[in-house]
Amino acid sequence: MKIHIIRHGDPDYSIDSLTEKGWREAELLSRRIARLPIDDFYCSPLGRAKDTLKPTLEKVKKDFEVLPWLREFEGRKEASTPGKTRIAWDIPPSLWCNEMNYYTLDRWTDTSWMKDSTAPKAYPEVQEGIDRLLLRYGWRRDGMAYYGGEDKEIALFCHFGLGSLVMGYLLGIPPVVAQNSFFLAPTSVTTLVTETDTTGCSHFRATGVGDISHLYAGDEPMSESGLYPNFEK
Repeated sequence: MKIHIIRHGDPDYSIDSLTEKGWREAELLSRRIARLPIDDFYCSPLGRAKDTLKPTLEKVKKDFEVLPWLREFEGRKEASTPGKTRIAWDIPPSLWCNEMNYYTLDRWTDTSWMKDSTAPKAYPEVQEGIDRLLLRYGWRRDGMAYYGGEDKEIALFCHFGLGSLVMGYLLGIPPVVAQNSFFLAPTSVTTLVTETDTTGCSHFRATGVGDISHLYAGDEPMSESGLYPNFEK
């Protein structure tokens, strides 16, 4: 099984679509993705993800399915600034880097930032969503492993926060670490493949994370949308 997790292009959030740069990125992405033997395309219900997928579909002449759980992750918490909220993949390092429970799969919800956020309640929908999708292809999860299944190739057009959670869940990386330690740039491609041993036990391995080689090939610079080199607590 091969899964491509693809973030939407440079966003114009005011209209839930793409900027002019984002449309250029989506076109360059389409030239890359259209050459791959992808069996099925899945997409977030949000406009910026659909618009990113559009140039690819025009080339491959295939349909796609909208999956509601592929929308951007809704984990949030009130920020120190009145009336504002902070997203789960935008947590200042001083609030999580030295709290070891964030680095675990079973205790990350019992942490100072997460206790008052919506992330712990929203995360199970992501877990259930990807597992339901994989069951369509015969892949059954048992603990951290998967069994059975078809050798299919699929693409998920989604978002930074959501995509990093799917990646983390399949690779066994705690949510906070996955969301705050990896940057998935607009139109980046993260590819996971299954490795199976002689007992039939399978695990996903990343062959590429946040790859934007298609942008380099088209002399298009990386968008830093979603990257926070400096931010207030």
